[in-house]
Amino acid sequence: MTDFSPQRTQSSAELNQLSQKTLDAAFRVHSALDPGLLESTYEHCLCYELTKKNISATRQVQLPVVYDGTKIDAGYRIDLLIEDKIIVEVKATESLLPIHEAQLLIYLKLANKQLGLLINFNVRSLKHGIKRMVHDL
Repeated sequence: MTDFSPQRTQSSAELNQLSQKTLDAAFRVHSALDPGLLESTYEHCLCYELTKKNISATRQVQLPVVYDGTKIDAGYRIDLLIEDKIIVEVKATESLLPIHEAQLLIYLKLANKQLGLLINFNVRSLKHGIKRMVHDL
């Protein structure tokens, strides 16, 4: 199980570089597959692409909720956790909605992470399906 205890703040340059590598991999996946597939397909392929580049990417990471001092598995799962630093939520939907952004923000808060990427692969041009979100620890 991943440790989500508070961690040192990552440098902006380090997070930006890792974020760019993640987005580069997402563009490669989108170019190869195009829109129209299941979220899980893009998630698997993005994880594979990152691993090929020696970037640690873990799929479906359990995210407990701490309630009354107790960790509770409420069924939340992070789609991809990159280098234990960046949360990636993968979507394959007509458009990103405010609820998707809220989901990523709460995941950042629960996991004590600073940076998250919301990537919707069901778009003609992937640049229109990316939302970068920051949570101040």
